[in-house]
Amino acid sequence: MMFSRKRGGAKHVRAADAPPSEALAQSLAADGEPPAPEFGPWDVRHAPGDVQRLDLGSLQIPAIEGVEVRVQANPDGGVEQVVLVDGESALQLGVFAAPRTEGIWDEVREEIATAMAADGVQPREVTGRYGTELLARVNTPDGPADVRFVGVDGPRWMVRALYQGAAAADPSREGVLGVALQGLVVVRDDEPRPVREPLPLRLPKEMAEQNPAQQV
Repeated sequence: MMFSRKRGGAKHVRAADAPPSEALAQSLAADGEPPAPEFGPWDVRHAPGDVQRLDLGSLQIPAIEGVEVRVQANPDGGVEQVVLVDGESALQLGVFAAPRTEGIWDEVREEIATAMAADGVQPREVTGRYGTELLARVNTPDGPADVRFVGVDGPRWMVRALYQGAAAADPSREGVLGVALQGLVVVRDDEPRPVREPLPLRLPKEMAEQNPAQQV
């Protein structure tokens, strides 16, 4: 069974959907806070305890056996790329600033699809655990490759996940990478940031000491 999680209130509710209950509407109007999701990526307020995670600042990645975390940093220790690898599959992660009460994944997804179409790639939308995903086969220097974009809207943040390889072509092969995505924790600071600005990521202390300014 596929589960679709909406996290931005009623903005994206279709006309055919049942309206929210009066109690729910009053609750949302009262504090503007959506209920805690059943699974992550979690806002730090809802993150389960007693889980070992790699702390990258705005993003915490659960330590899962079989998942290799590759981090590329600049000389200042700021993280420029985070990729999780499991066998023939990879998952690239990004986290961005978003409005408090409005999701931006729908708009971002449309722009990704438009850019792909301009390059002669015809992406298609599929429904996944987090709602609408974008699936495409793109040309790379190594030949055609499958990619799958997943977006998760949270309070004042959005996670963009890009599956590559086997997990992109066949979502049932996400395996531990899917578990890692469900276990992500986003730590949104209180700084006002432009919508879509990448949230700051940094090398964990143990990585910085081991191999500074290099891909780890």
